[in-house]
Amino acid sequence: MSISDLDKSIQYIKGVGPKRAQTLGRLGIHTVKDLLYYFPRTYQDRSRVEKISNLKDGDTAMVKGIVINIKSFRTRGWKSVFEASVGDGTSMLQIKWFNRPYQSEVFQVDDHVLLYGRVSLYKQSLQMVNPEYEIVTEEDSPGKSAGILPVYSLTEEMKQLSFRKLVQMVVDEYSHKVEEVFTDDIIKKRKFVPITFAIKNIHFPDSMENLEESKRRLKYEEFFLFETAMALRKRGIKEVSGYKFRIGQNVEKHIYKLFPFELTKSQQKVIREIHEDMCSEKPMNRLLQGDVGSGKTAVAVYALLAAVANGFQTAFMAPTEILAEQHYRTLSVFLKKAEVEMLLLTGGAKTKIKKENIERIKQGDIDLIIGTHALIDKGVEFKKLGLIVIDEQHKFGVMQRTRLRQKGYDKHEPDVLVMTATPIPRSLSLTVFGDLDISTIDELPPGRTPVETYRVPAKKENDAYRFIRKEIEKGRQAFVVFPLVDESEKLDLKSATVEAERLRDKVFSGLNVGLLHGQLKPELKDLIMSDFVKHKYDILVSTIVIEVGIDVPNATVMAIEHAERFGLAQLHQLRGRIGRSEHQSYCLLFGIQKSIESRQRINIMLETNDGFKIAEEDLKLRGPGEFFGTRQHGLPEFKIGDIINDYDIIKLARADAFELVKEGYKSKDSEKQILLKKIIEKFKDKLDLINTG
Repeated sequence: MSISDLDKSIQYIKGVGPKRAQTLGRLGIHTVKDLLYYFPRTYQDRSRVEKISNLKDGDTAMVKGIVINIKSFRTRGWKSVFEASVGDGTSMLQIKWFNRPYQSEVFQVDDHVLLYGRVSLYKQSLQMVNPEYEIVTEEDSPGKSAGILPVYSLTEEMKQLSFRKLVQMVVDEYSHKVEEVFTDDIIKKRKFVPITFAIKNIHFPDSMENLEESKRRLKYEEFFLFETAMALRKRGIKEVSGYKFRIGQNVEKHIYKLFPFELTKSQQKVIREIHEDMCSEKPMNRLLQGDVGSGKTAVAVYALLAAVANGFQTAFMAPTEILAEQHYRTLSVFLKKAEVEMLLLTGGAKTKIKKENIERIKQGDIDLIIGTHALIDKGVEFKKLGLIVIDEQHKFGVMQRTRLRQKGYDKHEPDVLVMTATPIPRSLSLTVFGDLDISTIDELPPGRTPVETYRVPAKKENDAYRFIRKEIEKGRQAFVVFPLVDESEKLDLKSATVEAERLRDKVFSGLNVGLLHGQLKPELKDLIMSDFVKHKYDILVSTIVIEVGIDVPNATVMAIEHAERFGLAQLHQLRGRIGRSEHQSYCLLFGIQKSIESRQRINIMLETNDGFKIAEEDLKLRGPGEFFGTRQHGLPEFKIGDIINDYDIIKLARADAFELVKEGYKSKDSEKQILLKKIIEKFKDKLDLINTG
């Protein structure tokens, strides 16, 4: 294969030129290869010609017939209309084009025509408006527009027909020059069609079966490349020198004594996995996932104390100051009997205090540093950093995590434990988190009763408020959450500050109502949270700031106003603030679900408390980019593969890629090593990009 053929600029392909090349460039098409790998977004199945008598209102179909009569006229509004009647021996179909007078020069009575379009009912007759058409010379001619035709995502300047012609020309001339990546073994083992066949049939399939086979082959190739990068990265991490911690029975006994409760079997299983990692010479690179309230922090405490007992410093990074402060409070309670020097480091700290704290970290006076992005600032140096814990890790970009990892001691990589309360759907655990070992806490602490969730329509609001009052009369507490802090002129939504007054004065008069939101000073937020925990407030009116961190076992009601404004993950996190005791808890969802998606979100909340099921549904609704709350760098973009729906192909590609990397490094002469070298060389730029994580 001549590489220059596929790398040839699209500008020099017949009929393109500089101007059209610019338009193609906006689609990411710069070379012949780019065009070959610019896959259709969908297809029009014109392989079956439908009889006119079988057509129904709303169908999209291909029909073939003879032009019976034609006429042109203008409407009262002076729109030009060209109309034709087409028959196929079974029935008649009216065809109309608006404001296209030249159509009268195209069609003649007795022409044989192929028509493709949407069928509609007009005055009891079936019609097609502005259909795609082709005049065929003979009655039995299949026509160029028959078959399965590709439909591409294009800019306004580019038309499907002309783009299709360009792709057809390039596929005919260059598809046979695309090099086969895989060995015959893989093609035979997975029953794949050859790459040349796949490229031709992904654009212009001979049949639906050939299209599916081509899609399967190309999806696998895309996932295989990505998973090879994951396997190489995982191998690279394991090849780096880590710390071999010593965690004997004596150390463990001291750690377990600090827990004021018995750990669940699931927590104990995860601790054993972490213990094994930390006692290995290879650095730990583990993701800990568990539903809201499953006890991830307790597991993290085990790892932190084990590292401190070995004479190392530890860092605990959270995405927001509120969450960092909450972790500081929680860990202070956990560790008050342990001889551990702790410190909170956030961007909001006063310059003088921050400077002093950074110096204490550098000198090694501090064992556990809890903080935000401030931990990765250039000025922050550790004396002996051995373990990093990252909470809600998907909120951090790839480079941020890497920068913290680089602050290790004596050219060693610190152990890394990343945590998430958003359970990772299966397909993401194989792709986005494919280089991590995954631990799952899949049970809640004993005595937890599942939260009952209800939708509250507008006419039932007062009933819901009476229900909340009854719960408070039993000695319980309640959260009432709003999407906004203050009133907005643009959004017709209730706000926390205004509603707190209304609820205090009119709805819940005689009860103590507190107000908490992100604009308050940290000291005041701490005081309000602390007072609510101490039951100085019966009701806490809040914004999303209580989504994570706050733990009030006595709170049994979570009322969410304008629930349609919150994402599924946020709703689940908010619900996770209650149901933390033996008392039955209730989540009340107020608001009007106007959009289909908001109705779907609320229905999922009503159907299940299972965080893993909710995460799967959330991923389907929002897609991978939005699922993470930010389109973070490092999220893979697949041209044809679908992270959500192609789990089985991902699993297959991952197994083969990891085996290739393992076997390819064993024998220098093996076919597998040749293939591995070929992939690394062929996709070097892409692999480098993936491997920055």
